[in-house]
Amino acid sequence: MEVDGNSTQPIAVLREFGCEQNLLSRPDGSASFVQGDTSVLAGVYGPAEVKVSKEIHNRATTEVIIQPSVGLPGVRERSQEQYVRETCAAALLTSLHPRSSLTLVLQVVHDDGSLLSCSLNAACMALMDAGLPMRCLFCGVTCAIDSQGHIHTDPTASQERESRAVMTFAIDSAECRVMMSSTKGSFSVSELQQCIAVSQRASEKIFNFYRESVKRRYSKIL
Repeated sequence: MEVDGNSTQPIAVLREFGCEQNLLSRPDGSASFVQGDTSVLAGVYGPAEVKVSKEIHNRATTEVIIQPSVGLPGVRERSQEQYVRETCAAALLTSLHPRSSLTLVLQVVHDDGSLLSCSLNAACMALMDAGLPMRCLFCGVTCAIDSQGHIHTDPTASQERESRAVMTFAIDSAECRVMMSSTKGSFSVSELQQCIAVSQRASEKIFNFYRESVKRRYSKIL
């Protein structure tokens, strides 16, 4: 665990990012997001018509579908769909599109750890590409705590397997608040607070990457 020279707080060390928007022609917005060797492709459809059984009179219905890289979706994918859906619903201004549907499809290209946070980042970039109104942006950060109590941000799959706890947080861009949390394993309250703090610091790097990525895209267009 690396620490800041002026404090005992761990430094948020993240793998290299990569992102490309507007990759697909059929969705209303799309993005590919890469964190190290973990890669997710996202497509957004809507606002569109919604089945009467799923219609909500005062806001849009938000659906998330996660397709694994191999095989059919299972319990893990259904759980991650719920986390992504709750985060997107909190960030989107769904009341501007009542009685309609917004569908986000996430295709896992490769999983080498921190998959949920990579999925959240791909989702946010795809929503931006679709031009949907949002009250804030969001990003995902995963932390793993090893047997010695060291915190690893953006862990690889091997680091996750060797850890005693894995946590993923969705952080908003407005106030760096935690919008969603997913935890697995055993940890103390102090360790939870440390992971939230390091995730909030890591979110600044991710939001800066968002800005640079969008800036590069539109500078090419203009």
